[in-house]
Formats: sequence, structure tokens, C-alpha cells
Amino acid sequence: MTGSQLIGDSESAAGAETFRALNPVTGEALDPPFHEATAAEVDAALRLAAEAAGFLRASTGPQRQALLEAIAAEMEADAGAIKERVGLETGYPGARLDGEFARTLMQLRTFGQVAAEGSWVGARIDTAIPDRQPLAKPDLRRMSVPVGPVVIFGASNFPLAISVAGGDPASALAAGCPIVTKGHPSHPGSSELVARAVRRGVEAAGFPAGTFSMLQGAGEDTGRLLVEHPETRAVAFTGSLRGGRALFDIAARRPVPVPVYAEMGSVNPQFVLPGKLDAGPAAFADGLFASVTMGNGQFCTCPSIVFVPRGAALEEMAARYLELVAGSRGAPLLNRGIASAFRSGIDGWREVAGLELLGEGSLDAAEVGAAPVVAKISLEDFERSRGVFAEEVFGPSTLLVVCPDAGCYADAARGFDGQLGASVHCAEGELAGAAGLMEALAGFSGRVCVNGFPTGIEVCDSVHHGGPYPATTDAQHTSIGTAGIARWGRPVSYQNTPDALLPDALKDANPLGLMRLVDGEWTRGGVDSGG
Repeated sequence: MTGSQLIGDSESAAGAETFRALNPVTGEALDPPFHEATAAEVDAALRLAAEAAGFLRASTGPQRQALLEAIAAEMEADAGAIKERVGLETGYPGARLDGEFARTLMQLRTFGQVAAEGSWVGARIDTAIPDRQPLAKPDLRRMSVPVGPVVIFGASNFPLAISVAGGDPASALAAGCPIVTKGHPSHPGSSELVARAVRRGVEAAGFPAGTFSMLQGAGEDTGRLLVEHPETRAVAFTGSLRGGRALFDIAARRPVPVPVYAEMGSVNPQFVLPGKLDAGPAAFADGLFASVTMGNGQFCTCPSIVFVPRGAALEEMAARYLELVAGSRGAPLLNRGIASAFRSGIDGWREVAGLELLGEGSLDAAEVGAAPVVAKISLEDFERSRGVFAEEVFGPSTLLVVCPDAGCYADAARGFDGQLGASVHCAEGELAGAAGLMEALAGFSGRVCVNGFPTGIEVCDSVHHGGPYPATTDAQHTSIGTAGIARWGRPVSYQNTPDALLPDALKDANPLGLMRLVDGEWTRGGVDSGG
């Protein structure tokens, strides 16, 4: 590690200002110092990306798969050093590091398969009907083409899987877009080590140097410059509502606005029906606690608000949950900003009329950390202060909302703004009666779970990690799963275009073997253009 900006195949350390990563367990500042990117370095990275855009646009799906496979192989070669540094910068235990590293490699290889198969371009063909009356029908063919250079911001809580070589970079490269990534200032060393592996993969696959760059910065200027740059065509961000909305607003003020796909957090409400609670109140408490404390609550899918029916089962569940909280010890949070925001959020809860703070875990004298907190409030008092609870308290926090019965759940659910996830917990005999609640949850949530918590996201074709604002800036798209590649394509229609001038994805013979919508029918066959 040198602390430099990695711009294509070159390095630069022109910035006079530097910052260091902080070990959240010991409070120790870690070497080396990392330089703040300058405006000239941002410009150089994005102009290099623009130069590479044509090569990537013309590359084939198998070539992009080879690129992503090469990146995965280079990361595997450096696995020990990468995981060691991630551990120092995050405090994550070995099992978490192993799991996230494996997920990162899986995402790279999965998107390589998506690129090679190619049907993600959404080819649609309507053949001509020249003798149609009263007007002839033209031949029209539609597909998505790469948008061009994409700026990607690494997430604080996933230094591997949602960072320099995470799902956003993998999907953008699979789509044929060069990328400029910004390492998160909480883990700049991890970002640099991963970036060096990515650069070697780019070289090994024979792609131009501008395919990938990585810049560092602890201040806000670097992010602003990246979004404002005229060569930027789209932006991906995972983090806070404040940060995501700031980037969105910057992009909207550009002379030529660009999309910002920002995933900005959620309170992920849970609705527990009485039959489920009666069947095992202690077991439900155990499951909830495990979900809330996963990663010390630093997951955007942490289930922090739980609606429960009043009664003996609730008392038993709450007693068990309080026992778990009281016996717990705090753990490091990723940085001082997250720790400060967590404390401020809990202090905000304390000021709400009718809220009772039930208990907190113990916290060692770590410089940056938090212990689990549990509170309860009546539904009536919750509704009076709903605005306070709309903002995510990022960390191991749980609010139990005590309701007269489950009959009020649907109305309570309709009061939520956009969320990433929500759950219904019900017994077998309650399934039929839960349909209305499910409909209400689908009205504001990107993913609805039944008898499960939203933590732990399966990376696959059908997952949707998104939701209406303020969960994201674009509810149509997902930041996790193979459907995320759609963000990096721009639809183009070709009208009455000779076969020789068409992209391979739209040619009559279908040389790529794609699944295409041809005259209203899905097929991998060719086109009979004699019509």
C-alpha cells in the first residue's frame, strides 16, 4: 500500500492532505497515510475511463466474463493480505471476513456468467409488415447498450462485497462500462489492496487501463467532483440518506443530469401475529436478537422496529429479549461517525413521550463501539412520534411497538415510507388472514419476508434489494442480484436497419443465442424477415 490514487495503470499522490484508517477495536491510526484525490486526479481517471468506453462497449460477453474471472483470481491470490487488512480496519471476526470475501468472488463470477449469456440486454424485435394498412409497419429492434463511465462509492459496512470489487463494480463491468471507484475512508487500505488486484485482472484480461481506477478521499470534495464530472454517466452509492441524497442533488444540478442509484438504509419493520408469538415467545426473541446483532446491527436490513400484540406471550418474549440484551457485550462500530449517530439516535428515542428504555448491553472501553439497546412504546405513542422513528438508528437497536391486537397492523404499515425490507411472522393458521397485511407491506417495501428476518440477502436472479424513496433513489432497480446489471444499460431502438449494420444481439440469425422477444414470442431462434 502506498496511499496513492490508482488511475488506470498509473499512480498519483498529488494531494497535500492525507488521512489514516482507524482500527475501531484499539483506536489506533493505521499506516500508511492516504492522499486526498485532487480535481486533476479525478479528471484524469474519468477521461481515461471515457477513452476505454469504446473498447468495453465493443467487447463480447465472453470477454467480459474473462475480465471478471481474472479479477476474482487475482483477489484469491491476495486473499490473506486483503482479509488481514479488512480485519484491522473493521474489527470484523474471521468468519465474517471469510464469508464476505467468498460472496465477493461469487458476485464477480456470477456477473461474468450473466455477461457471457448476454440476454440481459433485453433484445426485442418487431419485424416489418410493409403491406399493412393504412400504414406500413417498420422493422424495429431494441436492446440496451452500455451507458459509459460509472462512478461507484464503496460502502462502509461491506468493505468487500459492496465496495471496490463488489456487486456494483461487477455488474457495471459485466455490462461493458468502465468504472471509477471511490474507496470508503473507513477502509482505505482494504480498498487499495483490492484495487491492485482488480488492476492486475484488467491487465491479464487484455482490457485497457481506463477500464478501472480507484480514488481515495475522506472529505466531500472528491465525491462531488466525481459526480459533477462531464464524463460520468451514472453513479452507484450505498450509505446514509444524507450522503445519498447529497449526491443525487449534485447529479440533478449538472448541466446534463445523470442517474444516481443510491441505497440509503431502512428500519425494516416486522409484524408479529399472535399465533406466532404464542407458539414460541422465547424462540422468537432468540431469532430477533441474532438478526439485530448480526454485524453489530450494521446491516441496512437490520429489523429495528417490531410490532407485537399485547399479552402474556409478549411479556415472555420481552423478558427473554431483555435477558439477551443485558447479557450482551458491545462490539466495535466501523467509525466514529457511525458511533456518534447511533448515540444520537438512541438519545432521540429517550426524548419521546411514552417510550420506555428496557435495557442496554455493556460496552468495553473501546474508542468506537455500541452495545445492543431495546425499548418499547405503545402504538398510540409511536404514531404520535412516527417522524422520530422514521430515521434509521444504524446499529444494534430494537424498538418494540406494543399493539392492542394484530387488527391494526395494516393501518400501521401504511404509514411507512419506502423500506428495503419488511416481514410478517405468523402461524400456519394465520396465513389466510395475513393477505391484507402482505399487500400493505408490498406497498412500501422492496422485499417482503414471511417467518424470517430480512438480514442475510441471497444474491440471485430474483432478489430485489431496493424500495421506494427514502430507501433508494430509484425503486425500479436493485443493488444486489443479477438484475442490478440493468442500471448500466441504455435502451436503443434500430428502425429498418439492414442486418449487416445491426448489433449481433439483434441480427436475424441470433448468433449470440440470446433469449429475445420476437413478434411477441420469447425465443432463442432466428428471425424470419420475409414478412
